[in-house]
Amino acid sequence: MLKNKYLKVIFYCFFFAISCVANAQESSSTLPLTTYLQQLEEQFNIRISFANKDTDTLTITPSTDNNLESILNYIAKKTSLTLTKLSQRYYAFSKENTISIHAKFLDNFEQNTINGATVEVLEQNIATVTDSTGYFTLNNIPKDAIIKVRFIGYKTMHFNATELNKNKPVNTFLLKQHYVQLKEVVISKFLTTGLRKSKDGSVILNTSDFGILPGLIEPDVLQTVQALPGIKSSNETVSDINVRGGTNDQNLVLWEDIKMYQSGHFFGLISAFNPYLTNSVTITKNGTSPQYGDGISSVIDMRTNNNVNDSFFGAGFNMISADAYTQVPITNKGALQFSARRSITDFLNSPTYNRYFDKTFQDSDIENNDRDTEITRREDFYFYDFTAKALYDITNKHKLRFSFIYMNNVLNYEETNANNESNFSNLDQKNTSFGGSLESKWTNKFSTKINAYRTSYNLNANEVANNQEQQLQQTNKVLENGLKVNTKYQLTDNIKLINGYQLIETGIINFTNVTQPPYKKNIKGVIRAHSIFSEIDYQTIKLKARAGARVNYIENINTFKRWIVEPRLNINYNVATNFNASLLGEFKSQTTNQIIDLEQNFLGVEKRRWILADEDELPVTTSKQLSVGFNYEKNSIYIGIEGFYKNVKGISTLTQGFQNQDQFNGEIGKYNIKGIEFLINKKNNNYSTWLSYTYNLNNYVFKDITPNTFPNNLDIRHTITFAANYNYKKFKIGVGVNYNSGKPYTEPEEGNNALDLFSFPAKINYKDPNSSRLPNYVRADISALYNFKISKKYKATLGTSILNILNKENILNRYYRVTNDNEIETVESVSLGITPNASFRINF
Repeated sequence: MLKNKYLKVIFYCFFFAISCVANAQESSSTLPLTTYLQQLEEQFNIRISFANKDTDTLTITPSTDNNLESILNYIAKKTSLTLTKLSQRYYAFSKENTISIHAKFLDNFEQNTINGATVEVLEQNIATVTDSTGYFTLNNIPKDAIIKVRFIGYKTMHFNATELNKNKPVNTFLLKQHYVQLKEVVISKFLTTGLRKSKDGSVILNTSDFGILPGLIEPDVLQTVQALPGIKSSNETVSDINVRGGTNDQNLVLWEDIKMYQSGHFFGLISAFNPYLTNSVTITKNGTSPQYGDGISSVIDMRTNNNVNDSFFGAGFNMISADAYTQVPITNKGALQFSARRSITDFLNSPTYNRYFDKTFQDSDIENNDRDTEITRREDFYFYDFTAKALYDITNKHKLRFSFIYMNNVLNYEETNANNESNFSNLDQKNTSFGGSLESKWTNKFSTKINAYRTSYNLNANEVANNQEQQLQQTNKVLENGLKVNTKYQLTDNIKLINGYQLIETGIINFTNVTQPPYKKNIKGVIRAHSIFSEIDYQTIKLKARAGARVNYIENINTFKRWIVEPRLNINYNVATNFNASLLGEFKSQTTNQIIDLEQNFLGVEKRRWILADEDELPVTTSKQLSVGFNYEKNSIYIGIEGFYKNVKGISTLTQGFQNQDQFNGEIGKYNIKGIEFLINKKNNNYSTWLSYTYNLNNYVFKDITPNTFPNNLDIRHTITFAANYNYKKFKIGVGVNYNSGKPYTEPEEGNNALDLFSFPAKINYKDPNSSRLPNYVRADISALYNFKISKKYKATLGTSILNILNKENILNRYYRVTNDNEIETVESVSLGITPNASFRINF
């Protein structure tokens, strides 16, 4: 037993000695990194730079390799340090302390995007703002940095930079609304998803989130705005939108900050702007920012996607056209966007096309010539558009953008009579525009934007009749150049200052040439407008106020020079919980208008010509508008009412579309409108239903016409819309009924007094201007969408709609003319009949 105890003690001592030797050997083979680097410098006659704070705590087992490059790479791998070879003899080791970060921010109520939230890297003097989708990205951010995200009306959030690492998928964070005493009134869902009303009274359409509206299977921009109270088209076209009783040429239509002089295809029935590439649309009826000139009735501001990192593709077709669009990132700083659309009516004679064709050409030369049964005709009609945009982020603070858009309507018509005599007509309408902008954020508080553009509009018509014995050529051309400089300064968290300068030069040509009888007319004009503007924005949780002014110096190089001052005001105040009030006001002016001088102009299809003010035959048009509104929203109920008064001066009978005894006289006058807009909207996650009512009292005042006060051509007193949409899983349906009272027109005198045969040519004797009214207008529409996935990557949508499902024949316009037999002929334009449509779309 004793011998066994001694053997155990010896055995334990032996293994303890072996362990100590092994540990001593291991300890002796591990060196401080600093010591090892110094050894390598002596061994290979090199120099290695490093920061002591990066290496003092690190140890390393020396490499058994004899190759210098292999040893240095071995050290980098073992220590996670970054190796940089400066030259053949000099090297450096450093820690990678910066990363790139990104994230997306939405509100926590309806998960709407938060555009313009400030993202600040604390203690680094680095900041940016979220884009229109709520997304931001920053590069070269310290790993240990704290990121602060804030937006007025929402609680501030803080993040560690590593939480937002760009190597991770994009995380979406919800900002919580910040309540102080009273809840902020934010109308996040308005009629349907993708529509929302801002506190400044403007309405924003986000096409990517757009739900469904009755009669629409696509988020057609200019069709969608007509769902809003106070906005409609008296002739069912997107090229003739009337906002609070104004004419279409009184709307400022902007695409990527470029003024557009053409807005429709199919001569007004379809919007010319691709709705799937148009990211957001802002519609302002009053209280416009001084940054905007022109457009005395409204501003329709369209923007495409502006985020470099986005990548998408989509394509589809309906019974009228096919289109495709895409954005492709080229580098991490640049991307390209494209879209193209073309009518498919060349080879598909669909019911939709037939209804559109009948509506468009019902009072044109094409339709009128078809009355002779012995005449054979051939028409070729098509349209197309193309857009492109280049996005380049020079740095995180400087962004460069270039945009281009081209749209075209083409009509070729030929008719041949029984004697084999042919007449030819063609019409070409196109708009070409391009522009660029540079946005710069110089500090956390100061930023600038420089924008320049050139837009060209051409409308050409040619008619050859009587075997080329008589020829008619008509041309209307617009060429405009613009430059705009904006500066923004965040004076405090609540106060922002905006200042800027804008230069617009507009030239217009109107040309007419007739061979028999010989007649030639060529009118040219150029107007140059210099404008400076300034505004101050003040915002708290209860109050949002904007006040400013725009000062214009306008010169027509041939006729006049004029100064115009335009004050603007926009106030929205939370009076009580869920209840707010608004006061909006503006002075505005515009120097371009559209006239209609002959019904047969441009084949009777596109009868309007752009002209310039000359302060003689046509003055600069000016307007004053004031409105007071009240909104209530609680849970799923929204109620809004707004009363307004608008006074517009400097109009002419030539620009208002008169079709009576005052059509060609060119009297100068004004009109004033008093109106009320009411809307009640009940909504939840699955459905939305609304009732809107608009009352307008719209009167002309012309001192040279008897009587001098009479109803406006667009005096539609009562407009009512009742509609609803419903979402169930992947299925959406929308139904609605539109009603409005008939617009005024002028009838001839009764009996034998109707026609004056003693004048040459014979002319019609009319009653008092606009003393009669058309029948009331009623139209019911329905639409449905079904969304489904083809695969994990590809999504698809099937859509169908029916316009005027009751097939009611609504009279849109009525006027009179004298025939060759000296008889009075009644000419009526009627609405679309029952018009089905269907679409299929795919995107990823």
